Amino acid sequence: MTTVTKYFNCNILKDGKILTEDLWVEDGQIADPEIIFYDKKKNPDIEIDCLGSLITPGFLDLQINGAFGIDFTHHSGEGLEIVKKELLQYGVTGFCPTIVSTTASNYHKILPKFKRCHGSEHGAAILGAHVEGPFISSQKPGAHNTSNLKTLRNFNLTDTYGSLENIGIVTLAPELEGSTDIIKLLSDNGIVVSLGHTSSDMETSIQAIKSGATFITHLFNAMLPFHHREPGLIGLITYLPYDEKPIYFGIIADGGHTHPTALQIAHKVNPKGLVLVTDALSALGLPDGIHYLGDKPIEVKNSKAYIANTNTLCGSVTSLDECMRYFIKSTNCSVAEAIETITLHPAQVLGIQNSKGTLNYGADADFVFLGSKLNVQSTWINGQCVFQHNSEPGYVVKT
Repeated sequence: MTTVTKYFNCNILKDGKILTEDLWVEDGQIADPEIIFYDKKKNPDIEIDCLGSLITPGFLDLQINGAFGIDFTHHSGEGLEIVKKELLQYGVTGFCPTIVSTTASNYHKILPKFKRCHGSEHGAAILGAHVEGPFISSQKPGAHNTSNLKTLRNFNLTDTYGSLENIGIVTLAPELEGSTDIIKLLSDNGIVVSLGHTSSDMETSIQAIKSGATFITHLFNAMLPFHHREPGLIGLITYLPYDEKPIYFGIIADGGHTHPTALQIAHKVNPKGLVLVTDALSALGLPDGIHYLGDKPIEVKNSKAYIANTNTLCGSVTSLDECMRYFIKSTNCSVAEAIETITLHPAQVLGIQNSKGTLNYGADADFVFLGSKLNVQSTWINGQCVFQHNSEPGYVVKT
């Protein structure tokens, strides 16, 4: 016997619009009320007054290196359960744990622990690991340890990563010799290929897209700057392949990595391809001070993370919901547009848009209640509340 829940007195994000209508959930999925009423002849078992809250799909983060003192690369997969649970407070219901360039032995140790799993009261879903490197440019390493970088000559993917089973995204530099064959191999195996940490020109980047790449890793960061005679990888956001699907690109809207004007340009040029990511470090959720990325000291100050004793940014300590709010402030885009950058668009990148990132009928009932300032009030997975701010949960169960 399934339970039918009706959420009323709410606004919902659906089909790119904020609508004033009820939300129905049956057996952990978004349900069509007409089928429940007229076909199944059922009334709701539970009714929840949403007190005027906005209900959105659960948030999805495609690039997060760790949080709450846990570093996915250097803790060898330990502490994953802590991060899964704590991310719920930010409205995150699914994420791609991200591993920066490391040794083959470490990949073999870490990746088996990042099995895909459904979300639950124990935490957000794992949507596949994001392996950022080691096939990236030594000219654009960012905070990656250059001693771990590899070329694609005489390589073997399984020698580097071990099994590809738990990998959802691979970031690589398309100018590396042999990248075309690797991009085809990865995409043929259902792995998203993302272009990043690169000195690639635009023509090489286009060839990578034609070979199967579909995503760009943290646009504007760790790539050549835009030039009017050689747009580089950044120029890809204007490019439409033959099937006219947008090129998707991650972007960090934390107030440090990307200037508001750059956010405005990216949004105006390709709003349908824009995906907000945190690129968060293990220091997300921790106070200012010295922390460590592996054995490399980093300093968190004024809500930004730097390689210690430098002005080099090395990742973010800003949560995904805060990135969304900053993005609205910077671009003056609509609330619906901003929310889709952390719901529908990342789901489309992974090809899971029928079940995640949407409130369409049949999708998983993973959603977030937002208050008037777009603050997270509560987080729900499979129609069950898995996190709530006790001072403002945003709903009342009617008996």
